[in-house]
Amino acid sequence: MTEDSLPSIDPQEFRKAVTTRRSVRQFTSEPIPEDVLQDCLDLALMAPNSSNLQMWNFYRVTTPEKREALIKACMSQKAAKTAAELIVCTGHTRNWRQHAKDILARWPGEPPKVVRQYYGGLAQFMYGSVPMDMLGLGARAKKTVRDAIGLVRPMMRTPNTDADMELWAAKSVALACENLMLALRAYGFDSCPMEGFDEPRVREICGYGRHEFTVMVIAAGRRHPKGIYHEQMRFDRKRFVHEV
Repeated sequence: MTEDSLPSIDPQEFRKAVTTRRSVRQFTSEPIPEDVLQDCLDLALMAPNSSNLQMWNFYRVTTPEKREALIKACMSQKAAKTAAELIVCTGHTRNWRQHAKDILARWPGEPPKVVRQYYGGLAQFMYGSVPMDMLGLGARAKKTVRDAIGLVRPMMRTPNTDADMELWAAKSVALACENLMLALRAYGFDSCPMEGFDEPRVREICGYGRHEFTVMVIAAGRRHPKGIYHEQMRFDRKRFVHEV
């Protein structure tokens, strides 16, 4: 899509979606229409992500028994108890290999050489796991190689460890979660991203494996008049916006 073919966008409408989004702690009983929710999930999947490797999953928990278990796993927060929808957002640290192959297979026409080299070679080094041991020697060896290259030219120094891979995936998942929450707000619905949950229980409820981890659980629905507990507070932007 060229610059000339891009649709015009009203920045004030976007501003309204951003500035009216709040973490809502109580929802009404109104359901979210199915087509609205599916569109919001589709918009979440449009989020930018590392190397387009899409290392995320979204579990919409609808089974009554699992929903009740998930509410308890979320410490029975009012946001969870009253939500029309509960969506578990996860990161995956191993699916990127298959996704790299899929990108090459689905590329329109013959993938350019630089694309083949990246997904078939460089990405394997950048994100590939190394033999791990109790002393973490494999990760240290990989870091040593990267640091050595970094002495000569700029070089990505991470990820090296399993913890690095989780951080790597979590960044992309968080971007998708923001897309999801803003999409809900644009449709007139609201959300609450919850970090207060029992991760092993959430994992068991959704049934995912050890290479997948919970980033957040999003409660969504129509905002209740008592759903906002206080006025939004932000510190002075000078604390956070810097010119260097």
